[in-house]
Amino acid sequence: MKNIYSNIFSYNKKSLHKTILNLKKGNIVGLPTETVYGLAGNAYLKESIKKIYKLKNRPAINPLIVHFLDYSNAENDVFLNNNFFKLYKKFCPGPITFILKKKKESQIDSLVSAKLDTVAIRFPSHKIIRSILKSIDFPLAMPSANISSSISPVNAEDVADEFKRNINFILDGGKSKIGIESTVIDLTGKPTILRPGIISPKIINNVLKIKINIKKKSFRISSPGMLKRHYSPGIPVLLNQKTALGSNAFITIGKSHKSKKNYFNLSKKSDLKEAASNLYKTLRKIKKLKFKKIYVIKIPNIGPGIAINDRLKRAAKK
Repeated sequence: MKNIYSNIFSYNKKSLHKTILNLKKGNIVGLPTETVYGLAGNAYLKESIKKIYKLKNRPAINPLIVHFLDYSNAENDVFLNNNFFKLYKKFCPGPITFILKKKKESQIDSLVSAKLDTVAIRFPSHKIIRSILKSIDFPLAMPSANISSSISPVNAEDVADEFKRNINFILDGGKSKIGIESTVIDLTGKPTILRPGIISPKIINNVLKIKINIKKKSFRISSPGMLKRHYSPGIPVLLNQKTALGSNAFITIGKSHKSKKNYFNLSKKSDLKEAASNLYKTLRKIKKLKFKKIYVIKIPNIGPGIAINDRLKRAAKK
């Protein structure tokens, strides 16, 4: 299919070179990761960080995730500890973000961490973002490429639809495989999950051999993804429903519901990993079809279902 978006570029040597030039100049680019697409800028450059916050209309109290190639690149910016190395060895590169204490000599701009003494860091596995990180000498601050509180993008077209011509360069890396944001775990004290993701608390428990806390409520935003209202399609979302009233959209899972024009199945096999991958794509499709409300069937609160329910609960907040 022909690319109708003039600011989306296919991945090749030429576009990789252009991406790197843009980042070195302090410009913001749309980039793919295995979780969702992000808005990337130089984490060491204040002007880049200001541009990200302005583009997203993001509250200054909401910190950004900094993306590194590997742990050796992060050693100058954060304090690494034993729990970090256990999880890094098992899951990285991959969809997990670590909250760690920031070093005084760190070059990461204070705006990135919302002036906290901690930094959220991640090591993405997508081959395109890794090829970029190998070619630059600074990490990338990169929140999801959406307007603050709206649905995260899972392909390049979503990013272009979200920002129109306010972003001049989006690198196309296909659909994000995982489709929801990374698990965020605070390792500055007793390990605590601040945002659930595809890597579930149970799996992390098995690696660290200790019971992991899961943050339910917080008056202090110490990580991305903690705002009460987030991931919203901009229309009412009603959870744990058995059916949809009238001609409103109904999100289902499994084979128990027949196919109808207003029914959207996240996974006919009841595969929660597949359901997570399809969640944002489905919410965005429903929004484009101009449904007035979204009814959602009860999603099992296990494994990836924990992350799905977290996103839906925040999307449903008024």
